[in-house]
Amino acid sequence: MAYVNGKIAAVTGAGSGIGRALALQLNREGCELFLSDISAGDLNETHAMLTRKDVSADIHVLDVADKLSVYAWADQIAKSKGHIDIIINNAGVALISNVEDNRYQDFEWLMGINFWGVVYGTQAFLPLLRQSQQGHVVNISSVFGLMSTPTQSAYNAAKFAVRGYTEALRQEMVGSNIHVCCVHPGGIKTNIARAARSENTDVNADERDGEFKKLARTTPEEAAARIIDAVAKRKKRLLIGMDAKLISLMCRLFPVSYPRVLRLLIWNEPKSLK
Repeated sequence: MAYVNGKIAAVTGAGSGIGRALALQLNREGCELFLSDISAGDLNETHAMLTRKDVSADIHVLDVADKLSVYAWADQIAKSKGHIDIIINNAGVALISNVEDNRYQDFEWLMGINFWGVVYGTQAFLPLLRQSQQGHVVNISSVFGLMSTPTQSAYNAAKFAVRGYTEALRQEMVGSNIHVCCVHPGGIKTNIARAARSENTDVNADERDGEFKKLARTTPEEAAARIIDAVAKRKKRLLIGMDAKLISLMCRLFPVSYPRVLRLLIWNEPKSLK
């Protein structure tokens, strides 16, 4: 029997990509779900795709950058269930821009979702996880939380911040009933590059998506399976994809010169993101 069978999980960004794949697999394995996304249409599509109708799944339109809304969602779940076993803070967006061209409103938009959304989701659900026999916090960082690359300063800042925040939390939770895992996916075949905000008007969304898909080696379904396995095995850190493992190794071996090494090994010129 799957580890998650009979447990209760909340997943943000469940309308597409890794979040949708997580919802589908968790549902198949008998996990009760509370799913959120900012897009009602995408969230409804995910809900319609769930194959086990005997397993409860609630959907909630949510902007994770809105602290009060995240806490209200957690309170709603607390009133109906009293506890939760797993929170997966997955929602994320992308911004492609050189530092000199970064507009503060775009930077703040990305940080609100990619970093503060993780903070709000973690802290709003910790009291519910305390009520679980075994609670799990899973925060999605990126390989861009391990390395930096041009045009990704805002994304790097957020994903490095998620890593630092999650690793500190993990140490604080030692000896408690709460397991904490920081996930670093490599290139995952999602629409994040297509949907990114970009200051580069010479490259359209289709071109960004095409370039990104050349680097993306892992499907959302493969990523979801690895994450769920990490929950069952209480892994503290998860690298998804051979590209993530290679990047992690390069950053450790060449902490200053890794950009040049990675350009030679993986791409001709850094253009995109996770």
